[in-house]
Parts: sequence; structure tokens; C-alpha cells
Amino acid sequence: MNLFDIFRARFPDDLSAPFMTLPDGRVFTYVDLDAGSSRMAHLLASLGTSPGDRVLMQVEKSPQTVFLYLACLRAGAVFLPLNTAYRADELAYFLADAEPHVVVTDPANTALIELCAQHKVAHVLTLDAAGEGTLITQSQTKRDDWSTTPRAETDLGAILYSSGTTGKPKGVMLSHANLAANARALHEIWGFGPHDVLLHALPIFHTHGLFVALNTVLLNGTGMIFHTKYSADDVLNDLPRATVFMGVPTYYVRLSMHPKLTPEVCRNIRLFLSGSAPLLDETFKSFAACTGKEIVERYGMTEAGIITSADVNKPRQAGSVGWPLPGVSLRIVDGDNNDVPRGDTGEIQIKGPNLFQGYWHKPEKTAEDFTADGFFKTGDLAHFAPDGMVNIVGRAKDMMISGGFNVYPKEIETVIDAMPGVAESAVVGMPHPDFGEAGLAVVTMNAGAAPLDTIAALQSLKDSLANYKIPKMMVVAYALPRNAMGKVQKNLLRAEYRAQWDGYIKANT
Repeated sequence: MNLFDIFRARFPDDLSAPFMTLPDGRVFTYVDLDAGSSRMAHLLASLGTSPGDRVLMQVEKSPQTVFLYLACLRAGAVFLPLNTAYRADELAYFLADAEPHVVVTDPANTALIELCAQHKVAHVLTLDAAGEGTLITQSQTKRDDWSTTPRAETDLGAILYSSGTTGKPKGVMLSHANLAANARALHEIWGFGPHDVLLHALPIFHTHGLFVALNTVLLNGTGMIFHTKYSADDVLNDLPRATVFMGVPTYYVRLSMHPKLTPEVCRNIRLFLSGSAPLLDETFKSFAACTGKEIVERYGMTEAGIITSADVNKPRQAGSVGWPLPGVSLRIVDGDNNDVPRGDTGEIQIKGPNLFQGYWHKPEKTAEDFTADGFFKTGDLAHFAPDGMVNIVGRAKDMMISGGFNVYPKEIETVIDAMPGVAESAVVGMPHPDFGEAGLAVVTMNAGAAPLDTIAALQSLKDSLANYKIPKMMVVAYALPRNAMGKVQKNLLRAEYRAQWDGYIKANT
């Protein structure tokens, strides 16, 4: 099975129907989708790309990036999109680990182009934010009649990198069957129909914007309004022409604060969806008060796509992320993998056709994260409500979600610990009114070290880390609190610095 063939079977009878409409009025039809992705597939093949080869992309969002994703599916290549915020040190790791055959990058990204030469990447193509570059000029000469490459259910369609608590990103291997199963389940439970139009404002380098949003539209065979960047003004201008909007909590916070958000603007929207981070009750209520519409929450992760969703036809229950999707088995267990009584907290474990194939080049980590009977250990803590809804209460794995992006403290701590004079650091997630969570870095210094300029230290992190990973605040402490086993007690740090944090955020937002 090839995921593209599943999409193609749902294309509209009239291929001149719009697939993507841009805010400036440009329209890309299903004819454009088919022809554009065919030409790119031919180009990949002409460069010697074989089924299973990785095609790494780090470019700004544009219609052409969607066609490249589909071209990879059609050619049997493995699509590997990267966050545009990644810096040189991070990119070097991805190139070494993924060993891509083709890299597509902005022509102005000289750092990545130089790294590709160092890592002996076979082919480098360019694509800028306007959708122009050698990817386009070279593919334009190719034929537009590509025959889809057959794929087995376990053959990979994509690899998405998801960082871990060790600080080393892990390549999540997603097969054609994994992606198809999740798209079908979402299409069913969210009630997509022939008149739906999605307003797409998410980035497409992670699961939410790439697979949850794009794949449901493609499976529906309808159109979408395609924004290359999120802007509350632009979203509000186009909401009256859409029926579905998907966002992260930060999007809804900013929309709720906008004076143009009214019931009239949202009159045609049948479904507001939120995910990638916890939605604060305050945000839910504020948005509902402005629009008369309730946001539907869901729970997912890179390794499985969407796992649970609230029911679009039932009132929201604060703190709940709904029920498992069709085909997904979800259990909540104790430390011995025994089911906990309903209402008790334990770890979520899942199994289903949407579940990934394992971590790229990390068989030991893959084995560690699966139980003997094939359930994946999510590391998320939750309990079942009386009606079977899942209530997330925390994350066992030391992770925070800031603005919809996963942030792993260990990665940041490693960079801070390497600073001159720093003895040790601990990064904890703190509540943030815009991003949901943001980092607070607590640092201890070596004896005799010069005083640390915390503002300059935070600024220096931008040389090594993407902006969304940078803590908002850094403080210097005499020591870090530890338990009897020597583990830093981050819960105590959150409590100790909460007042100082709240004051800082109030003064700087």
C-alpha cells in the first residue's frame, strides 16, 4: 500500500477543484497537486533516490513543500522535515544520523549547505519561502505522469525527530500504514464531509500540521485555505470561508485577545481543534465567550499521531482529552504494567495501527519503550474518568511543551552546564500566559567563578539552540534541592521560584 494511492482514491471527480487557496488569492488545484508532485517524484528518481532513501527538508512553509511531501510518498522515499529554527550543531546531528540522499534547503541557508558538503550528502536542492529554487527549476522539465511506487504496510513514509530526555533526538519511523490508519480514524471521528474547508495555519515540520491537518484534507478530497505563517489577523480574515480550524493553545490565546474575534467571524466554523499542548481552562472559557464555540481537545504524540479526542457533539470536560480513537487500545498502568483502578493515576500505554515502527538506528531504545505484549510506554500520566474519558495529569518524562513544541530540559541543561563557571543547571517548565509553558533555568556556580550575567547567558544559548527552547528566565542559586537518591527535585524549584517567575512574566508580557 502507498499512502498516496489512498489519497488519490478520494480526490474529487473534477480535478480542477481547489486544493490550496492562499490569502493572496492564488489557487492550487488537484491538477496542480498531481502534476507538481509527479514532476518532483521524477526529479528524485533522476537523482538516484531509491525507495527508503531519506529526503531531508528544512525550508519555510509553502505550497511546494506540500508537493514535495507527496512526491516522496509517490516515489517511496522517506520524507524527513526539520524545524526551520534548528541551528548548525543540531543540523549536523540530523545529517549524521539520518544519512539523507537528498537535502532541500533555502538557498540562503549557507550553514546547512556547508554541512551537507562535510557530510557528503549526494544532492542538495534549494527552495525559498516564495516557492522558488532548484527543486522547482529542475522538476519543471520532468514528466507529470509518475506511477506510484508500491509500498508494503511497514515501509516508511516519514521520519520525524522527537527529542528525548537524554537530549539526543530520536527519529520516529512512521510507515504508510501508520499514517493511513490515523488519517482514517480522524476523518471518521471528526466527521469530515464534502463541504469542509480547513484553515491551515500550522507549520508542517511536525505531526500536527503535516499529518493531522494535511492528511485529513487529502483523505477528504476537499480544499484548504493555506497560510504560510500564523497571524491572528490573517486567520480572522479567512475564518468566515472555513469550516475547520486546527491550532495549538497559543493560537487560541492570541485569537481570544483580538478585538475582531466575534461570533459572526466564526459563524461557519463547525470544528475548532486544539492540541500539541494542554489547553488552559481560562483559554477555553475566554474563547467560548467571544465566539459561542467550544474548542475540541485531543491528545497525541509523534510516535502515534492522535491517540484520543473529545467528542465533537458533547460538552467539554475540563482536563479531559476524550476517548481513544477507533482501533487504538489504551491502558493506564502502574509501575508493574498492571491496570490501575478507574480514577487512579498511572502511565498511559497504547497499541494500534497508528503506532510507529520504532526509533531510527536505536533498536535498544525501541525495545525499552515497548512492553512484552506490544504496548508503547508514552511516559504520560493520566486517569480514566467515570465515563471512560482520559484525563492527563502530568508527564513522567521530563518534558515541557512551549507554544506547541516539545522542549526537553536535558538538552538545554547540557548547553548551560558547558558555560564558563557554571557547576550545574536545572531547567523546569513554568506556566506562561501565551506559550502554555516556558523554561526557567536555575544555575549553580563553581567556587570562585565570576558572577554570571544571566541575560547575556540566555542570549548566548541562541548560538546552539532553537529560539523556542531558550528559557525565558535564569536565576543563580546556592544549590539545587535533591532527594535521598541525589535526584534534583524540580517540583521544589517550581514552588520556590513561582512568585519571582510570575513577577517577571507580568513585567515582560
